[in-house]
Amino acid sequence: MSANLMRSLAELANLKQLNRDELSQIIKEGLKQAIAKKLTSENNLNIIADYDTNRIEAHFDRIVTEHDYNLGDISLADAKRINPNLELGDKVPTIMSILDFEPKVIRNARKAILERIKLMEESRIIDDYEAQKHQIVSGKVRKEDYNGYIISLGYTDALLPKDEQIENEYFKVGDIVRAFVIDIKKRKNDVVVILSRTHPAFVKKILEMEIPEITSGDVTVKKIVREPGIRSKVAVISNTPGLDATACCLGPKGIRIEQVRAEVYGELVDIVEWDESPEQLIANAIGPDLVEKVYLAERGKFARIIVRNENKNLAIGKQGKNVKLAAKLTDYKLDIFTQEEFEDKIAEERRITSHISDLDGMSAHLLEVLKEHGYTSVQDIYEASVEELTNMEGMGKKTAEKLKESARYF
Repeated sequence: MSANLMRSLAELANLKQLNRDELSQIIKEGLKQAIAKKLTSENNLNIIADYDTNRIEAHFDRIVTEHDYNLGDISLADAKRINPNLELGDKVPTIMSILDFEPKVIRNARKAILERIKLMEESRIIDDYEAQKHQIVSGKVRKEDYNGYIISLGYTDALLPKDEQIENEYFKVGDIVRAFVIDIKKRKNDVVVILSRTHPAFVKKILEMEIPEITSGDVTVKKIVREPGIRSKVAVISNTPGLDATACCLGPKGIRIEQVRAEVYGELVDIVEWDESPEQLIANAIGPDLVEKVYLAERGKFARIIVRNENKNLAIGKQGKNVKLAAKLTDYKLDIFTQEEFEDKIAEERRITSHISDLDGMSAHLLEVLKEHGYTSVQDIYEASVEELTNMEGMGKKTAEKLKESARYF
């Protein structure tokens, strides 16, 4: 039976693709764990598990005692039969086959061995997939449940959670799916590979697969921002003089980028030329053909973008996605204006920050009257109606109209 056990465990090791030497160590530790409960450290227990000879044996020392109450004891009378010179407290080297132990010990040992084998298998799966973490894998849809799609990757399953799926994308059982490995998790007695089709790095890996210049290092992807299923913006830069990074990514007649789009459910993928100049990068991110001028704030990461009236909707994008993604890509808060809107905005800010005393024709008497009624900035006068102003004591209609005109052209 010892030989049969070794053979069956060897077959299990092959089936589970486990290392045979490690499995041998697990067998030793499992038996030692079960047998050691009946011995003490003085018994010097050692387990021999040899595939070549199909032996499973326990080697330990028995202590010579008056009576052998425990497995680790040998009575003085029995010890004398082995060696007449043995005395109380001496040790007698003993070898026991696995078959000589009571069934309960063997059951406990088998349970410990199988538990360790399962842990070893899980560890191997984790190691295998840790190497694939942050890579793209392909698998077949095995089923769909409330958590998402269960994807078979070969000898283990992966989960494509609902929140990692592109909106409105649907797969049938048997469909082949490519996804990005974002995590490896151990749940209770199982190992779960977590996949994503919404992660920005999924787009990057697809780009690397479709565009040789990225793989070779001639083109570098600096940053990717994404609204899964709607739009992505990919900032790229050329590392080779004379090489057009955006043209490489687009490919002849846009064929390369279309292949990338096909992998992400038709999602728009904008290739943006990276530039160290914030103004130019912002213009590139919005769309260089749409932008007339970019103004950066003196403090903070804020920018105002001037576009023509006919280009404003394109610059903002459907549901504001274009400008939102451009803001994420550039790390600037962006506002889109036509030239007229921009000038109005600048004038408004100037009026807000200017005191009414700066208005033309402002007398000391008018200043006191306006301050008493809560008018302090030029913008207050600009927003007030002539009727509101004339309702104040000491303010005539002509005076109110002049103040309004002065505020309007301030």
